[in-house]
Amino acid sequence: MPLQQYAYFALTSTRTSAREMTAELGLEPDETRVRGSRFTDPVIPVCHSWKVVCREPGLRVDEQIAHVLDRLRPHTDRIAALARKLDREGPDPSAALHVVRCFNDVEDTDEACGPEGPNLFGWHLGRDVLDFLAATGAVVDVDEYDMSPDAPEGDARTPATPRR
Repeated sequence: MPLQQYAYFALTSTRTSAREMTAELGLEPDETRVRGSRFTDPVIPVCHSWKVVCREPGLRVDEQIAHVLDRLRPHTDRIAALARKLDREGPDPSAALHVVRCFNDVEDTDEACGPEGPNLFGWHLGRDVLDFLAATGAVVDVDEYDMSPDAPEGDARTPATPRR
């Protein structure tokens, strides 16, 4: 079963831009999203986002998360302070660790995931990850998609951006 997956840590806000988040953290993101940039009238993304991402193929999710957190841990205190500030802007948590997994992705198969490749299906969150999540007030959001051509109509075919 082919599998594509990636993990990222995101800070989101309805008012604070990714540029402002970068300035407060002193850490450049891998990806950003600007509120209102994806669609025009009438739908706009409901938030700005700042992301540190690992899309390295052939790694289990916990290994991808480790890559992300290796970059973030030196900034834990600033991330936690910013997350608390952003949390006051709205009802949803502003900090989240996201995992996106697409199963049966025949069109975009990672050859390292083949029969001879590593087993990418199992993963866990260690105490060090949980400590970081607790310190920053982050939640975990795992999205899994069946990308097989014969999936029932209405199933997700393309990973959606995280809902906010």
